[in-house]
Amino acid sequence: MKINYMNRSSTRGIFLSVVLLFSVVLIIFPSNVYGEEISITSIALEETTVLELTNDSAEEVNTLRIWLGSDFNFKSFKTEKGWIGERNALGVIIFTSSEAIKPGESVKFGVKTDKPNPGINWKALDKKDTQIATGISIAKDLPTVKIIDQIQSSENTGKNIFTESIFRIVPEKPNSGSTIRVTGEKFGVSQEFDFYIDTKKIGSFETDSNGNFITTMKIPENQNADRIDFKIINKNGEEEKISLRIGEIENRIPISLNTPLTVKEIGNIVHRGDFLEIFGTSTPGSGITIDIRGPDDEIVRTRTAETDSKGNWKLEPLLVTLDRPFGKYTGIISDGREEVTVHWTVETDKKIIIIPTSLKFNQGEIMKFEGTALPNISIELVLKNPLGKEIASDILKVDDSGNVKYEYPTTQNTRKGTYVLIATQENYKEFIYTGIGQLPIIPVNFELDKTNYKTSDSVVMTLSGKASEIISLLVIDPSDKPKGQVVSITLQPDGKGTHTLNLAGYASGVYTAVISKGNTKSTEIFTVGLQTGSGKIEINTTKVGYNPGDPILILGDTSPNVLLTLTFLDPDGNEVKVKETFSNKNGKISESVFRIPSDATQGVWILNAKSGSNFDNVEIQVQTSTIEGMTVSVELGEKIASTGAKTLQIKVFGAEQNVRIKIVSESGKVIGELDGVITSTGIVNQIWPIPKETEPGTYTIKVSNASDLAETTYKIQ
Repeated sequence: MKINYMNRSSTRGIFLSVVLLFSVVLIIFPSNVYGEEISITSIALEETTVLELTNDSAEEVNTLRIWLGSDFNFKSFKTEKGWIGERNALGVIIFTSSEAIKPGESVKFGVKTDKPNPGINWKALDKKDTQIATGISIAKDLPTVKIIDQIQSSENTGKNIFTESIFRIVPEKPNSGSTIRVTGEKFGVSQEFDFYIDTKKIGSFETDSNGNFITTMKIPENQNADRIDFKIINKNGEEEKISLRIGEIENRIPISLNTPLTVKEIGNIVHRGDFLEIFGTSTPGSGITIDIRGPDDEIVRTRTAETDSKGNWKLEPLLVTLDRPFGKYTGIISDGREEVTVHWTVETDKKIIIIPTSLKFNQGEIMKFEGTALPNISIELVLKNPLGKEIASDILKVDDSGNVKYEYPTTQNTRKGTYVLIATQENYKEFIYTGIGQLPIIPVNFELDKTNYKTSDSVVMTLSGKASEIISLLVIDPSDKPKGQVVSITLQPDGKGTHTLNLAGYASGVYTAVISKGNTKSTEIFTVGLQTGSGKIEINTTKVGYNPGDPILILGDTSPNVLLTLTFLDPDGNEVKVKETFSNKNGKISESVFRIPSDATQGVWILNAKSGSNFDNVEIQVQTSTIEGMTVSVELGEKIASTGAKTLQIKVFGAEQNVRIKIVSESGKVIGELDGVITSTGIVNQIWPIPKETEPGTYTIKVSNASDLAETTYKIQ
């Protein structure tokens, strides 16, 4: 599919306003025979520069590398749709695209630097990373003007965050609990924005008639003293952010310059698959070394760290691998002055032991998990993103070996942060963490011993998080008001904990338990005093036909505030999943925890809802492909964090080799094509960003390889 970048409407306001208003000053120093045929022009407004690569050569350009002189630094960059930018450790920005810039085409990029008038060195390469041309582009410094086109663009198209948009935090080194002033300019005019610290919204504001704003915000007192992202996010999910390090509360007593070496207590028992977090204090600026000796007294790992200005130090998380021998381990920590020894024992009583193959995956890599579970019993796997949203789930059959493997492909637009894989098998549940673009940060997780309680009962909560951290518990009553005071709970050195909640004085109804630590929260719903009902039950699903991997939404009606048990049965009558739930105060039933297994057999599956002696069944037809068993499933995927664009998540089951995926409109036009790579579990999982210009309608997703064909339809709203 040929794309003419020079005429594409997607270039839009971030570049067009500057291009229309300013003339170009260009200096190019070609280095090879193609140099005079590939040109880069640039225009600048203060620290913002727009580069346009025009390809008049006979070659195709797939990669552009740009770098600055020693006196300049890049602050940020923007690309056209379809291009990916990455800044490496040497400060070089590398723009790449699977769609080459063909002869006669052009593409634009925007960059911000710390000073105006940068000389930008560039190098153009083909798909084999062979150099085609190189040079340097210098733009003339132009006076600051009001960018009329940008304002018109925000009014006419709804776009209100631009390449030129910028904001600042005053002071530049804020502390936890402090009030900050936030100033910004060159955003969309008279538009409302939300202000976030990482994933937590702390306020909103509106820009003036020139797209500028001044507002104040308060940093929560429980905000960790660490590097965080301040974000301005519009209603489309687009964002502009800056990263700053947050200091501790100002009145906190500073650590002495002669702080003794300390190590936070480590749990006595560690399991395979666990994170081992080792941290403590020492003299500011000192280096920390730890040697870990195994059961045979041989050194198995050596790690280093540095203390910060307040004397705190922390090692990167250590993952206890699946093959780590059982027995006693010793950690010898030294700062050059003192030495501290800690001990722990690796053993296991876990039934589910699954770990990621890496603690940190890059965007675009396949996220992989492997381990063991109870043999010959199905296991449910649910993957959640950093916002706590479920992005994938499956039910896998575990064979005699007990081995489990699970994979999830990511894209260059996959949200960075901590991901959690929740593995459930019978009454056992484990949380497995990994990161995209960063090391994982262990969140707070907890579960309750059951769903419904009598007023004479107590709720038993099982908690997990970081070692020895203090978390908060708040209960919300049926009227959405706090029930009692916030309770502090201190986790044990192994990150585990339990808490008992006495229900004396609780009225009948539906309650929510909220566990929080800093910006992270986890919630669980429980009921008090609900009974099975005597009223009629009616349930339905939102459709009749399903493919393997499809989610199921169950809706229904019965008496208000009654307990129900939902059971999912395969065509042979085997229980696939059982879930206890309840109707709300209006008698409505809504449950979305069920999903068709990826290896489901074709036939009639049954969902049963029961409360007391009353029940209702609904039959659904699971369909598999009649052509060599290959099937395709489509659902709405996760939005792209940087643009807010919607995606389709396309899954292919039963393929024995890689596939080609085509998205076809009702008129028969192919509007998108993808290559689907089969994973080791035999599944193709591909994400397709829906182009902004895609019209609503029913689209056909066609999948093929050398021997198989399959297709399905999806209605894009």
